[in-house]
Amino acid sequence: MADRTYHSYVDDLFGDEDDILRETRAAIAREGLPIIHVSPSEGKLLHVLALTIGARRILEIGTLGGYSAIWLARALPEDGRLITLEIDPHHADVARWNFVHAGLDDRIEIRQGPAAEQLKAMQGGREPLFDLVFIDADKPGYPEYLELSLPLVRAGGLILADNALPKAVLEPESDNPLVRYNAAVAGHPELSSVIVPTLRDEMDGLAISIKRAA
Repeated sequence: MADRTYHSYVDDLFGDEDDILRETRAAIAREGLPIIHVSPSEGKLLHVLALTIGARRILEIGTLGGYSAIWLARALPEDGRLITLEIDPHHADVARWNFVHAGLDDRIEIRQGPAAEQLKAMQGGREPLFDLVFIDADKPGYPEYLELSLPLVRAGGLILADNALPKAVLEPESDNPLVRYNAAVAGHPELSSVIVPTLRDEMDGLAISIKRAA
């Protein structure tokens, strides 16, 4: 019992990992990708939030090896769609294999290239609105990804951002991009937001914003 932590307790009880999810994490490690994907319990949180709003279209910014995308895509109906943006070709290849292995390649589309360029192209191409956006990419890009994705979200839709509680939030006058992101969603007139702490080896958080009706 000495090694029992709140993190392991929540993961064990609510993580609901099956063989596919465990094998996805194993593939990420085997292929040399950084081990920075969400925890099983945070994956479950993403899944529950997508179910709560009846999401049919989801946008993920930052694919890595596809672990969080699988959690999110499993919340979609059979005709739902998840578009995930990834700049690294190797990451995209690993994720693509994981999606096929999970039987979800028919509802997940990977778009390769810089996320900001992809988001601008979506706006210009009149992409149908999304019910949920999950931001989990390069941290300096978070404030820009917020502004570029907001027009792509329907009223009542969610914008979620991972890693929202870095140690920098405790530093006065910090210019950390996540501090700026948090301030932006807290004060944005189109959003109602909160940060939910998430359990990992260290403190972290998920910023949750709902887009208000006009």
